[in-house]
Amino acid sequence: MLREVDPDASFAEWIDDGDAADLRFTGDVRSARWALEPIAEVDIIVQQEEPRFRRLLVADMDSTIIGQECIDELADFAGLKPQIARITELAMQGDLDFSSALRERVGLLAGLEESTIERCLAERVRPNPGAATLVRTMRLGGASCLLVSGGFLSFAEPVAEMVGFDQVRANRLAIDRGRLSGSVDGDIVDAGAKRSALVETRDELGLAPPDVLAIGDGANDRLMVEEAGLGIAYRAKPALAEAADARLDQHGLDALLWVQGIRRREWVKAG
Repeated sequence: MLREVDPDASFAEWIDDGDAADLRFTGDVRSARWALEPIAEVDIIVQQEEPRFRRLLVADMDSTIIGQECIDELADFAGLKPQIARITELAMQGDLDFSSALRERVGLLAGLEESTIERCLAERVRPNPGAATLVRTMRLGGASCLLVSGGFLSFAEPVAEMVGFDQVRANRLAIDRGRLSGSVDGDIVDAGAKRSALVETRDELGLAPPDVLAIGDGANDRLMVEEAGLGIAYRAKPALAEAADARLDQHGLDALLWVQGIRRREWVKAG
């Protein structure tokens, strides 16, 4: 298929035999993506040859680094999961304004005991396959890893520690006498704030746009994914999948190490 757009395209090498391989081509990246997209049940990442290893990872949390939407799971303890999950889904599809949708959902949780957050973390929140391996291997290679979430610091900070991120940006739930007040303290981390966090961190580190790998799953990740040198949609909503450089649908997050040319024997295994 690739030779339809580049007759000189060729197999370069196995990264890991039978699992991940490099193909080389010259010409337009978009044309190569179009040619390879019809291949079923394979994750295809088309990128420039350099830089291969990305020096900044920026990742969404809910339904990306972890398999859950924390606010939906928290709502379950209040008996409101179907109602709140519906709003979450519409916001992630891009059908609702994210900030308004967040305020509405947080408002519905007013009065919930703060201790429920710790219980929710312990009972419900789990990293997605390959998350810790991806982050820890990149950190070992010298990369910085930023977890940026439209969710809450009460979840994002423990998740960041669990997985291995060195920086976190997220919203802060307002607490009043041990209960959720129904509001958010400070400015909301929305799509624009996620992009700004990426740019600020990139600039602080003295990096160029191609040095950045960003990954998310929903419409509010679109701006940061578009800003990154390589933007990945992870099992994503259409609003993000259509804007990303590539989709990761078949493998765990550690497959992004193959994307950077890192063989499995060099991965830092979690656990």
